[in-house]
Amino acid sequence: MAFPPSFLSELKSRCDIETIISTYVRLKRAGANSVGNCPFHSEKTPSFTVFRNTQNFYCFGCGAGGDVITFVMRMENLDYLSAVEKLCNMAGMAMPENTYAGTAKKVDRKRIFELNKKAARYFYDALLKPENAHALKYITDRGLTPRTIKHFGIGYADTSFDSLSGYLKSQGYSDEELKEAFLCGINKYNKPFDMFRGRIMFPIIDVSGEVVAFGGRIIGDGMPKYLNSSDTPVFNKRRNLYALNYAKATTDSSLILCEGYMDVVALHQAGFYNAVATLGTAITPEQARVMARYANKIYICYDSDAAGRKATDKAIALLSEAGLSVKVITVKNAKDPDEYIKKFGKASFSSLINGSEGRIEFKFRTLMGNYNLDVPEEKLDFVNKSCEMLCDVYSPVELDVFLMKLSELTGVDITILRNEVNKRRKKREKDENRKEIEQQIQKSMGYGDKINPDRQKFTACASIEENIIGILMLRSDFIKDEEIQKNLNADMFMCEFNRQVFQRLSQIAAESDSNEIDIGQLGQYFNPEQMGAIMRMQVNRSGYSNNSPEVLNELIQRLADQNLKNNATETDLMDYLQKLKEKKK
Repeated sequence: MAFPPSFLSELKSRCDIETIISTYVRLKRAGANSVGNCPFHSEKTPSFTVFRNTQNFYCFGCGAGGDVITFVMRMENLDYLSAVEKLCNMAGMAMPENTYAGTAKKVDRKRIFELNKKAARYFYDALLKPENAHALKYITDRGLTPRTIKHFGIGYADTSFDSLSGYLKSQGYSDEELKEAFLCGINKYNKPFDMFRGRIMFPIIDVSGEVVAFGGRIIGDGMPKYLNSSDTPVFNKRRNLYALNYAKATTDSSLILCEGYMDVVALHQAGFYNAVATLGTAITPEQARVMARYANKIYICYDSDAAGRKATDKAIALLSEAGLSVKVITVKNAKDPDEYIKKFGKASFSSLINGSEGRIEFKFRTLMGNYNLDVPEEKLDFVNKSCEMLCDVYSPVELDVFLMKLSELTGVDITILRNEVNKRRKKREKDENRKEIEQQIQKSMGYGDKINPDRQKFTACASIEENIIGILMLRSDFIKDEEIQKNLNADMFMCEFNRQVFQRLSQIAAESDSNEIDIGQLGQYFNPEQMGAIMRMQVNRSGYSNNSPEVLNELIQRLADQNLKNNATETDLMDYLQKLKEKKK
């Protein structure tokens, strides 16, 4: 049994979709709707639309769509029940009892949050114990004050295999819960063992203030140097950032992106409260989009070695795709920000920020360092690589500055360089347009459609079916119309996915006392990706001026005719094969 329609209706009336989404996305009014950059894929031109009248959203770029529950599911990586529960907490509503049996909750997220909080406290207390004085000395020797240690909740995991798990089990938590939270593993004898041992522990806290994971730095030379929590029911390393819970509260509209926990802690201790770090992995598109919620400008401050420069290049690309202004802080005479702060202090680091380079300036300088311009072949390669890089510069003034610099360095006339950049840019745009057209053709024919794999087989039927569903979603009162019910049934749908959508629409309509039904109830039966495909049908059909019963009946007739044609073709093929078989005999 699913949630009662009246409950979902009240929940969504209290959780206005525009209000909820605006806490994640910067929205701007556009007529009756609101638009913004999509939080589910990187884009510079807004294609994400919130329809206030229908309380739905849809991205015309990546196809994400649904209602406020679907949105929370995608943003927070939750199942349907957990998303409803989260919205209930926000709205001050109680969850209905014994009303949802569609999908049982596998994990109690509240229990995992409580478990992580107790583990964080355990690690912090352990750091202050006399027997672990060596661990406290290790981090105080790194320059951390007691106030900073307490602020970040830094702790210590001792070398025992079962001290943490034994404590948490005494608090009523099961082995399975410890494993789900990545706090322990299970050996071949079915006994738990602590995942973190002999490590300085850094709790990872999300923007809601919940402890969601941990990072552990080994004391000494053991491997791996850092051990980070794997993904859990409450944590996704691709979506979270260390210390963002503090950095988001700063009034500055910028963030300093570092590589490691200690870099962030050292910067915060020095007064740079907008520092954050990725969680043991290279920056991801999801993290770039998270940063775009809280800042307009990102200062990248990675290690000064070759690996750090390579990581900076990747970060520049992803942050720029997310529409962020990017600057690069070059740490000189130190291997990382932590060491630099210790050597030269806060004022000197502020000077590094003020003297940071723009993304093109950094890439240009880095590229130049790879070539000997006195060698003609190397100079030619440098010019080619530079022109390719400058294709990304669309500001005429900025482009002129770098073209003049390139001309001075190489002796190549600036007009020739500008023509070369324009020629490369036109070729790139032509290639991208051709690729986009090819993708659209393949998409229309159903290639690679994981939601509706039958589309490729039944292309004509799929289009008619989607138009029918689109109209029914716009005019849900049609679903109960006797004439339409007489002419349209689930067996007429050739695509299994479309058939399931129609069946669920019919079920929701049958259970409703009103002709107007909440299409968002479909979210109980379809995952967020499928809801995006369903929303696309509605959005595409809303572009038609006529969605009358006559148009719907005409589409139903066309679907019936197409069914006859498909069945006839199949019968003819069987007859042909039978005759061929008899002929061979």
